[in-house]
Amino acid sequence: MKRALVLMAIMLSFIGVRQMYAHCEVPCGIYDDPLRIALIREHITTIEKSMKMIVDLTGEDGKNYNQIVRWISNKEHHAEELQHIVWQYFMTQRIKPAAADDEEGRAAYLEQLTLLHELLIGAMKSKQTVDLTHVAAMRDVVDRFEASYLKGK
Repeated sequence: MKRALVLMAIMLSFIGVRQMYAHCEVPCGIYDDPLRIALIREHITTIEKSMKMIVDLTGEDGKNYNQIVRWISNKEHHAEELQHIVWQYFMTQRIKPAAADDEEGRAAYLEQLTLLHELLIGAMKSKQTVDLTHVAAMRDVVDRFEASYLKGK
């Protein structure tokens, strides 16, 4: 009986849960940084495709507004997913502050934070427009972040 109540409590705890993320600040030690960087790149590619589809669809005669709205929603969703990886995974769990007397570590820390902040801004701007220069800028920033972050790992 007690076991059934515990099982029921666990099942009820999942009611209303929309999405579960792979990392939730539990110190499990299971990290795959190259995978997260690959996911960021995939989100950028999806944002780019969404932007192109929005431009194409809005240029057509007899516009299909439903499809335009779906591509806009898709673009915003992937920008938000990118932002989530940046702040939840990298900024809160992976990038560690360096000691004040560690000049080299401090410089690397500030560089990585700056690059991640640039990614957050790029994702925000990509939600506001269909300007593909934001996609190119985000790709450049991801390349620079990867080189800085994975250096020596």
